[in-house]
Amino acid sequence: MPLKTIIHEKFGDGIMSAIDFILDVEKEENPKGDRVVVTMNGKFLPYNKW
Repeated sequence: MPLKTIIHEKFGDGIMSAIDFILDVEKEENPKGDRVVVTMNGKFLPYNKW
């Protein structure tokens, strides 16, 4: 499912800001092979109605 669809489902009509945005990449050790954990943290901006 596209990320935009999930944001709309959980927050309503709007977007995640790319201006006020933090991206973290972490390594998680796992016996089956190391894992990559990606955390995207952005402010939700609702669409303005004109």
